[in-house]
Amino acid sequence: MKLEWVEEEVPSNLEVHQVYAVVFDENGNVLLKGESKKDGRVIYSLAGGTPEDFDKDRVATLRREYIEEVNTTLKDPIYYIGYQYVDEENGIAPYAQVRMTAMIDNIGEAKPDPDNGKTYERILVPPQKAIELLNWGEIGPKLVRKAVEVAKEKFGLEFCI
Repeated sequence: MKLEWVEEEVPSNLEVHQVYAVVFDENGNVLLKGESKKDGRVIYSLAGGTPEDFDKDRVATLRREYIEEVNTTLKDPIYYIGYQYVDEENGIAPYAQVRMTAMIDNIGEAKPDPDNGKTYERILVPPQKAIELLNWGEIGPKLVRKAVEVAKEKFGLEFCI
């Protein structure tokens, strides 16, 4: 499998399969969702998901997914920061996984995801800890650092990363 971080707009010939975001609280912490596994491990990820036909655009997909997965609303504006190019090298056409950044408006009480009935853990951690917990190889640090760069410029957040 080939994965590559790209800080450009998604080419029109590349289908978008996911929309996820690095979102920050007012203190510069990143919201992660945690899924408990049967062996006791917790796997952390960003919230987000698959664009649906009824979603107006990528931002609508992101807002919907944040409500469904972690019952969290996001402030305006939401910024595009890049995409992950994915080639599974299995005969399926390569595709894009869009990445965005935003500020948290409100974190509501934990609720089951309507898609799968799971209730995810939600944690707020500094960006460096988010990189560690995501454990996404070379792409994780690039993605989080780009989100931090945009958050400094657009949201006025201060970071030590």
